[in-house]
Amino acid sequence: MASPDTEPPAPTEPERWRDLDMLLSRPGNLVEASFDPSPGLRDLLGSIAEVLVVGAGGLGCELLKDLALSGFKKLHVIDMDTIDVSNLNRQFLFRVQDVGKSKAEVAAKRVMERVSGVNIVPHFCRIEDKEIEFYSQFHIIVLGLDSIEARSYINSVACGFLEYDSNDNPIPETAKPMVDGGTEGFKGHARVIIPGTTPCFECNIWLFPPQVKFPLCTLAETPRTAAHCIEYAHLIKWDEVHPGKPFDADDAEHMQWIYSEALKRAELFGISGVTYSLTQGVVKNIIPAIASTNAIISAACALEAFKLFSGCSKSVSNYLTYNGLEGTHIKVTEFVRDKDCLVCGPGTLVELDTSTTLSELIKMLEEHPKLLMSKASVTHEGNNLYMQSPEVLEQMTRPNLNVPMFELLKGVPYTTVHATGIAENNGKKVSSLRKLRVAFKGVEEASKMDMTANS
Repeated sequence: MASPDTEPPAPTEPERWRDLDMLLSRPGNLVEASFDPSPGLRDLLGSIAEVLVVGAGGLGCELLKDLALSGFKKLHVIDMDTIDVSNLNRQFLFRVQDVGKSKAEVAAKRVMERVSGVNIVPHFCRIEDKEIEFYSQFHIIVLGLDSIEARSYINSVACGFLEYDSNDNPIPETAKPMVDGGTEGFKGHARVIIPGTTPCFECNIWLFPPQVKFPLCTLAETPRTAAHCIEYAHLIKWDEVHPGKPFDADDAEHMQWIYSEALKRAELFGISGVTYSLTQGVVKNIIPAIASTNAIISAACALEAFKLFSGCSKSVSNYLTYNGLEGTHIKVTEFVRDKDCLVCGPGTLVELDTSTTLSELIKMLEEHPKLLMSKASVTHEGNNLYMQSPEVLEQMTRPNLNVPMFELLKGVPYTTVHATGIAENNGKKVSSLRKLRVAFKGVEEASKMDMTANS
């Protein structure tokens, strides 16, 4: 008789995938029209589908595991963070010896050790550090983020691949599907975003409540909570002591300085409760997380990604919410897409003279009431017209600044370009990508007149 401490034998490969193969082998009334049931569909999914997981925290760890166990074998994961000891209670892929290491790299390694045949490529960097074309290789992008700004950026990138026909109708083949998951304590959501068909993140950004802000007079004169002391050190004291030096929330020394100053402030006013973990939470707006909620939302997201690629069932339409605070409540709401959305719509119309230079266009983006974008980089059909950074690309593309856009765009009367720069989002300056419909004044009419004369 086996000892109770003895681990059960690992399942054989056929046993591991039995239920998945059964699901992919049978027809049904709820399948997509394109679904072709086949015992070999799982192998096809594993060999073709490329999925990007954005975020390798509590939700991201669950997503990588669930996607790997759903038959996806070509995965990438991107995360700029390193492992902190406070992560270990819910980010189950990490161990004490991993503290200080890249979340993406460790998470990828652990899942590949447990699931045979899966290949996960980690990217230890900011999402903005990747070229836009990097994101084009993926069939589905799955988000496990805790930041509105990061979600907004990835949403704008994915929507940027969507193309429209001459009647401003979206071309379905160009859509880049996303599955977005998020958790906060006992609550969570999972939603499917198909640009041009369902609402994108920006269409429903009102679903996210505004972040709590404290009056500066309270922080400076009458602090009453530990959070007040932390924000005083963050928003007021830092600039007093380090004028002109930007604060980096991901720099451990910067965070330690804020924590020390917050402690001094708290002692001065007899306030308790300032801890290093609370300091990180207040400064970085870290949302409380519970492991079981992450598991539930991850399962929903992985299932939606599986359905999107295989067509074995219809996708959720289009926003699933979970509330485990009092019992268990799950609801699906169908939100409506904003056809005039600046991000997933056909783009912001910008009319130019044929003599307008690239430099003048960048200046126009700063003043455009719908865009207000500074430090813009501009691309067209994957070609860099002008890049603000890195320095080597800036130098290479700088000569284009004085060239007319009409010449740079090969004389086409109407086309789409993409601009990446700094814009305001929820009161914060963040990286943004916007689609621009560039039309040259008088050119289309002139070309029509030429065609009439020649006929």
